[in-house]
Amino acid sequence: MTRYQFKMPDLGEGMVEAEIVAWHVKVGDLVTEDQIMAEVMTDKAAVEVPAPVTGRVMSMTGQPGDMVRVGSELIVFETDSAASDVAEEAGQPPPQGAQASPRPASSAQIAEGTATLPSAAGEPSRGAGEGSGRVKASPATRRRAREAGVDLRAVQGSGPSGRITREDFDAALSGKAARAVEPEVARAALIARTGTEEIKVIGVRRLIAQRMTEAKRNIPHFSYVEEVDVTELESLRGHLNARQPPGAPPLTYLPFMAAALTRVLERFPQCNALHDAERGVLIRHRGVHLGIATQTPDGLKVPVVRHAEARTLWDLAEEIRRVSELARSGRATIKDLTGSTITITSLGKLGGIASTPIINAPEMAIIGVNKAVDRPVVRDGAVAVRRIMNLSASFDHRFVDGYDAAAMIQALKDALEHPATIFIPG
Repeated sequence: MTRYQFKMPDLGEGMVEAEIVAWHVKVGDLVTEDQIMAEVMTDKAAVEVPAPVTGRVMSMTGQPGDMVRVGSELIVFETDSAASDVAEEAGQPPPQGAQASPRPASSAQIAEGTATLPSAAGEPSRGAGEGSGRVKASPATRRRAREAGVDLRAVQGSGPSGRITREDFDAALSGKAARAVEPEVARAALIARTGTEEIKVIGVRRLIAQRMTEAKRNIPHFSYVEEVDVTELESLRGHLNARQPPGAPPLTYLPFMAAALTRVLERFPQCNALHDAERGVLIRHRGVHLGIATQTPDGLKVPVVRHAEARTLWDLAEEIRRVSELARSGRATIKDLTGSTITITSLGKLGGIASTPIINAPEMAIIGVNKAVDRPVVRDGAVAVRRIMNLSASFDHRFVDGYDAAAMIQALKDALEHPATIFIPG
């Protein structure tokens, strides 16, 4: 028997400690080499930590939310004699006897309006067999009603004495014959919700909170909102999508936005820069490393499209999809999530009319893309329907003057309103 001590590794970027986000093993477990045993959070990203050896877990350091310094003991294994049992024990089936939870109404039933309020105890029976004190239905129908979350008192029975037949119930599920719940039954089913839930702020959510707080506290933001007519851009996008091979993902506005932004930033290098607060310098980048704000199950992440200025429209579209999927699936590395020089954020159809995005420090600017909708506008003295989209941008007012910020957005607006110019050299 050998005791193997595994210490918190140095995961790069000069980290001195990492936060434990989740343990995937527990004391007494037999694990195999390279099996994921923990997830930790550095200052940049979540990282999975694999087991260095095959063995049995003897002890573990820290709970989710705890910080562990690099070089400190993280987990201790018992190896050699225990290792021979791993292959056999690690594949055991889950415990028997687990009880299935009652199945709620399906999303389709909810959408159709066939998932009704649960029955209220003590209320007089309504619907089938009214006045009898009990709904008339077979045990099979009652079971189906329980599984679907349907109140049988709201179903009109067509059988003898108002008995609910299988056909009645099927019709109710399809939304064709559900009887409205009486007002007093509906009122009785309205129950006040009590209690609270405490959620520990750890992992990605803690990191997001920390960075947003620091950015808002340390950077004097100012925002600039402009309206953009993207009717011609929408026409070009539709034309290019129609030429795509079957099954190919359609072009969105983002690759056009990225392509236009790389051209515009050549004239406004102060917006494609980073602030090194420790050295007191601004670092202007010639290349555009574009951050793509991406909503994930773990929270907001910003994967990076490197050298966006050197990519074609199709390459930009593919790279935006690739890095966004890496972030959403939790497979993005620290390298994928660092090094951006300016960020684009978009909520697609949820983009709203205007927003005030927070800068992704230490960058100088963030460009928010709001939703594109058809609106009536005045053109040449007449009202016309045009596709309009707002841009909501925020800038670091310490280093980007209001005039320069407005000029940059106006240049971006001009490129998007005349999309052919995006692809003309010079």
